[in-house]
Amino acid sequence: MLASTPTPGMKHAMSQFTIATRESRLALWQAEHVKALLEQQGHQVTLLGMTTRGDQILDRSLSKVGGKGLFVKELETALEEGRADLAVHSLKDVPMELPPGFVLACVMEREDPRDAFVSNRYQSLAQLPQGAAVGTSSLRRTVLLRALRPDLRIEPLRGNLDTRLGKLDDGQYDGIVLAAAGLIRLGLGTRIRQVFEPADMLPAAGQGALGIEVRAGRADVIAALEPLADHRTGLCVAAERAVSRAMGGSCSMPLAAHARFDGEYLQLAAAWGDPDQPGVLVRARSADVIADLVQADALGTAVAERLRAGGAH
Repeated sequence: MLASTPTPGMKHAMSQFTIATRESRLALWQAEHVKALLEQQGHQVTLLGMTTRGDQILDRSLSKVGGKGLFVKELETALEEGRADLAVHSLKDVPMELPPGFVLACVMEREDPRDAFVSNRYQSLAQLPQGAAVGTSSLRRTVLLRALRPDLRIEPLRGNLDTRLGKLDDGQYDGIVLAAAGLIRLGLGTRIRQVFEPADMLPAAGQGALGIEVRAGRADVIAALEPLADHRTGLCVAAERAVSRAMGGSCSMPLAAHARFDGEYLQLAAAWGDPDQPGVLVRARSADVIADLVQADALGTAVAERLRAGGAH
């Protein structure tokens, strides 16, 4: 659940906080980014670097070893034990249902939510020769790639962003697909050969957004994070995550959901693919005037119902 926001104008007491974070270069960038913003508010902030089970298990796909929650469990334990006050996550890695006693206190302004094609030899997915190897361990990307190019070989690719780029540079793949946001944040935007438009490669729920998790009772931390929140991003990702929640979404489900504002209207699109039937995609979309989290959740639930009506399961 998302935390309710404090009353506008509430004075934030200056505090000392510890941020729990994974130790990958991208995760540390994200934590340092939040640290700097909190320090601008006058708080004192330290980092607690941790290695999660998701970082340790690299020889199997996440869908087979417990899902993306493996990236957040150790950080939640640090919050529960009082060793940290907040945890910074890539929101697409955060399970749709948080454990009792935890809330998503803040969703920050989104970076580019799209997927990116990275290759040392080819300028786009269309330029890849028949039978070329493309690396990804995302079931969502796998079904969408197969719909675009059924002739390609989709090969597993695990590890942090630098590890994945290293495997590409070693010649193990002709191209790989990554989140554009991570490359941009680490100053690696020049590695991007093609950014996929959502019509071709619909992003994952929450992709490109940072979410900050805290213990539900920590009103002091929630109040301190309020200036960092982006209202429109929060509504977009709430709608996206509602699709996944209604579908029972996890990384074992090839599901995509992406929302964006067009004036007052929130446009929400979703797609589901069947791993056993390459090229079969069910798509659904809807739009409405959305002003709060309850309305965003209802829009996401309605789009999930349309997916199921189209044959998604």
